[in-house]
Amino acid sequence: MACDLCGNEEGLTAYAVAPKEDTISICETCAKSIEEPTNDEKHWNCLHDSMWSTEPAVQVMAYRLLTKLGAQDQLDMLYLEEDVLAWAKEGLVSENNEPVRDANGTILQAGDSVSIIKDLPVKGAGFTAKQGTTVKNIRMVADDPTHIQGRVNGSMIFIISAFVKKL
Repeated sequence: MACDLCGNEEGLTAYAVAPKEDTISICETCAKSIEEPTNDEKHWNCLHDSMWSTEPAVQVMAYRLLTKLGAQDQLDMLYLEEDVLAWAKEGLVSENNEPVRDANGTILQAGDSVSIIKDLPVKGAGFTAKQGTTVKNIRMVADDPTHIQGRVNGSMIFIISAFVKKL
């Protein structure tokens, strides 16, 4: 028997996938960061494999964790039956209902286009996102109203929402 999420065979325990009675087996490492997956993002690379599980409870947990991690590319690939998707979303209670706002206070939504209002050095990518650059089809960062995600120069980057304005 192995962890349904990462495949580890040691320290397994049952984890209830609320609000249903279904359980999955998870290891100690997954159990330590399942509530706050951003504390150990590298561990959750295992979701690239487990998201393809045929078990609905594993699919639900993969969806919830990928959502919390802001892994939109993987979520776009993940197909869930309607009832499984409803179950997955039911367990994703957002504690933060504050809307994401741009530099002018305008509320931003996923799919909007924005313009960068200040040159921004992009850490780890080796370029600067120039003032006036248009970022189309933005994504919201789960549980963080101060950041958005968008593609600039072919790279998906996080942008502080105070440095953009809605077009």
